[in-house]
Amino acid sequence: MTFPSLSLSVLCTTVLVFGAVYGGVVLPAVWSRRPARRHAALKVLTELLAALRHRRR
Repeated sequence: MTFPSLSLSVLCTTVLVFGAVYGGVVLPAVWSRRPARRHAALKVLTELLAALRHRRR
């Protein structure tokens, strides 16, 4: 199966970046037992989401 406008390498890169952000930022923000780690992960997640919102405008 081929994608007409999206190459396989771009798709794989997107999936890897999403997985890295999800596993490295979102999960620690939710499940960490250490308050400092949760706070730091939440701060990074907030900054990433703010950058995405600013980019869309």
